Order: sequence, then structure tokens, then C-alpha cells
Amino acid sequence: MKLVKGLIHSNVFISLAAVFLTVETQIQVGLAPQWRPYLFIIFFATLFEYNLHRLVTLVTNQDAIHSDKHTWVRENRNLFYGLVGISTVAFIVVVWMAKTEVLWALAPIAVLTLFYSVPIPSSKRNLFRLREIPYLKIFLIAFVWSAVTILLPIVHASAAFDRTDIIVLFAERFLFIFAIAMPFDIRDMDADKQTNLKTIPILLNEHRSMAISYGALMLFSVVCLLHYDWQQQWFILFPLLITSLVTFILLKSQRMKSLPFYHHGYLDGTMILQGLLVLVGYYLNFFYH
Repeated sequence: MKLVKGLIHSNVFISLAAVFLTVETQIQVGLAPQWRPYLFIIFFATLFEYNLHRLVTLVTNQDAIHSDKHTWVRENRNLFYGLVGISTVAFIVVVWMAKTEVLWALAPIAVLTLFYSVPIPSSKRNLFRLREIPYLKIFLIAFVWSAVTILLPIVHASAAFDRTDIIVLFAERFLFIFAIAMPFDIRDMDADKQTNLKTIPILLNEHRSMAISYGALMLFSVVCLLHYDWQQQWFILFPLLITSLVTFILLKSQRMKSLPFYHHGYLDGTMILQGLLVLVGYYLNFFYH
């Protein structure tokens, strides 16, 4: 349990989720799953960004360290600062190894992600982060995750892909991330109200926000069904539908919501589950054909 807690609170777990989604993209666009330098970029960039976001929060709001949300940081400060340093150095190293095309594709997304966490001067006295723009936070998260995990394999491959397929794939990824991100905004409603951050749950209430989450997940399933059934890629379709069902159970079950690590363990874990199932589906299809 201590190891699991460390992986989750250190943001290593969510960084692995980004890698698995990217490997899933390789398969979805017709590439063989391979370990490429950009996978390490994605891992260390995610690790750096999530820990940077936490670091900025603690620097700009010193009382935040005493909240339950930052208990792990409070108890493991040296490890936390070490992770920030290691992820920064490792990110620089893997960027140096990456193809120029990948870096050009990553640059605008990296800037967008950076300003999501780092305050931008809006006047002589006031600072704001992109996440503080009313109702933008969840859309920004879904967009950035979709863009990073889809575009980098495509750019690195330097091959021609069907534009419609890529747009549909982007829609699938966006809808799935959006669906699992909504409970995080619901969880943070009280804290967001205190900081005057406007989010969809604050605007619509928890019940209606969850209805939107269910709707996004259902639409994700429908788009996947149409997309991969038409392409006769059932080794991709079935893993995605299984993941959708598991995610729906997680979103719906009150019992699951009371479990430790519900958000950062189980909900974030659906991304790893999806990537793993698609990977297994790929190899089963490969060996049997």
C-alpha cells in the first residue's frame, strides 16, 4: 500500500498513464507499438508538469501545505523537491534526443500546459493561470491530454495518415478524458469556491455535471463503435468498450467513490487499463493472424 501511495502521490502513476495512452495511439493509427524517445518525453513532461503545478500552488498559497490534499508532500518534502529536479533534468535530456519535428509539435502544447500552472501577470498586482479562466479548466485538460498522446506518435512517424481518422481519434480521446476529469472538478468544488474559480460543477451542480460525464462516456462508446466496426478493428473496439464499461461502473458506484485513491488511483487508472487492453488486443490479433 505504501508503494501504491507513493506512485500515485508522486505523480509517477499519472505519468505512466500518459505513456500507455500514447502507445495505444501507435496501435490505433496502424503503427507497431514501440518504445520511442518521445514516450520518455511524455513521461517526464507529465511528471514535471504535475509536480510543478503542485509546487506553484504551494508557493502561491503557503497555507495549502496544511490541507489533506498535500499531506504526502508535507510528509515527503525532500522526495517531492527531488522529483521536481529529476523530472526537469530528465525532460531536458530526452528532449535533446528527440526528433526536431516532435519538438515543434510539442512546443505549443508545452507552452499551453506551462501557463496552466504558472501564473501569468495580468496587471501590476494580479497574477492568473489559464486554469482560472471560467469553465475552461476541464476542456483545457482534455485537449492537452488528447493532443500530446495523439500528435506525437503521428509526427514522429513522418507518414501520411487519414485526416478524418485522426479527427475521430482525437474526439474519442477528448470525450474519454473529459468524462473521467469531471469527478475531479466535483471533488474540488469547495476549494474552487473559496478561490472563486468557476467550473462546470459549480455552475450546474454535482448531479447535472455527472450526467454530462455519463453522456461524454456514452458518446465515446458510440464513436468508437462506429469507427472501429467500420474499420473491422475489433481488437481495438472491444478493449475500448470494456474500458468504457469499467469507467461507467466507477463513475456510477457510490461504494467505489468511498474507496481510497478513487480519483488518482481508479479513475486515472482507467487510462492505463485502456492502453493495456488495446496492447493485449493488438498482440492477440497479431499472433492469431
